[in-house]
Amino acid sequence: MLNIRDMEIQRGGSAGFTVTLPQLSLQRGEIAALTGPSGCGKSTLLEMIGAILSPARLGEYQLGEPAVDIAAPLMAKDEAVLSAIRAQELGFVLQHGGLLPWLPVAENIALPRRLVGKTANSPWLDDAIERLGVRPLMKKMPSQLSIGERQRVAFIRAIAHQPRLLLADEPTAALDPDNASRLFALMVDMVRAMDMVAVIVSHDWQRVADFGLDCFHAQVEEGRSVFCRI
Repeated sequence: MLNIRDMEIQRGGSAGFTVTLPQLSLQRGEIAALTGPSGCGKSTLLEMIGAILSPARLGEYQLGEPAVDIAAPLMAKDEAVLSAIRAQELGFVLQHGGLLPWLPVAENIALPRRLVGKTANSPWLDDAIERLGVRPLMKKMPSQLSIGERQRVAFIRAIAHQPRLLLADEPTAALDPDNASRLFALMVDMVRAMDMVAVIVSHDWQRVADFGLDCFHAQVEEGRSVFCRI
């Protein structure tokens, strides 16, 4: 479902910091966690996987069945193709939600579907809304939601268009421990139930271990960070 090989970027010029992912392969329903100390390049790596940053080197990047080749447009910096891939194949959950404050919850959720030409509603999306308890929030504005509610809505929005790959950057960092555990559990359940794959940046190694996620931990040396499966 997801195959990445020899992905690398160097930040800050020739004397900068190199971030490398030798190999990452996931099947449907599988989740990988990127872990490591602050500043090791977790978010940088996630942005490369999200086709936002262009790697300096990339051996392979394929997603889906049948596979979509993301390596060629990413290395060529073909923004038209990359924009379409991000809109159709990828879903993003930001640390603080990132909901559009001028749109109610229902329209925030519907927006990514409309951007790829899908109807605002579907049985698949209705099921996701029910599973995460978002139905009572649909008419509210983001400013009326608690932090936990905003993150649940942000997750629904990220998967509303049924992407093949979910990318989440510390999605539970702003939550208290109870809400963080609930949201993490919901995300894991939904990814597995909906046959997606996911890559999640997390500082919480214990939670990653408790949920049995594949862990790619940063091995940091001077000027270099290599993410290897442990």
